[in-house]
Amino acid sequence: MANKVTCINKIDRNSAYERITHIWWIKDSDGWRFKITQQEAIDYMKSKTAYFYTDINWDRADVIIASRNGREYIKTENDWDEPNNLLSLPEC
Repeated sequence: MANKVTCINKIDRNSAYERITHIWWIKDSDGWRFKITQQEAIDYMKSKTAYFYTDINWDRADVIIASRNGREYIKTENDWDEPNNLLSLPEC
């Protein structure tokens, strides 16, 4: 099931490229809101128990797992925006 990410927490809110620590998402099936760590989101996606997406101004982008320097993180698939839609979400 896909779930909409509505806001994020980052280490440094003012940095457009700083690491995400938590995401807040709405469970599409019942509207409940949840806060999880970035690692929990990665674990959910790897186990195929949850999928996430952003929807900014009717521009939907799926959240994917990426890796840099051996460290996994989440981002939106290529949406041609810089920074990507996930990093553009407001602070929770």
